[in-house]
Amino acid sequence: MNLYVVALFKFNENYLMEAVELFQTLVRETRKEEGCLQYDLVEDEDNKGTFFMVELWESEEHHNRHNGQDHLLNFKRDVSKILESTTQVYKGTKTL
Repeated sequence: MNLYVVALFKFNENYLMEAVELFQTLVRETRKEEGCLQYDLVEDEDNKGTFFMVELWESEEHHNRHNGQDHLLNFKRDVSKILESTTQVYKGTKTL
């Protein structure tokens, strides 16, 4: 069963360029992973500095493997220094 994930990130406007650079590497490498069906970064139109990652994984097992990948662990380490608030992550399966 496919797993849907949405992760919400908030940055101070002073760090937007740095954040986008970190996201570029993360997105590029994650899209190469087995079981990754969608991995898109979206910027909120009304809230500058607010981004959300829209993910679709073939299975929860694939997502769990993603969580141990070096590119994600490096991203988490580096992005934690510039986040305005704690990242929120929502996971679920398709209802309708």
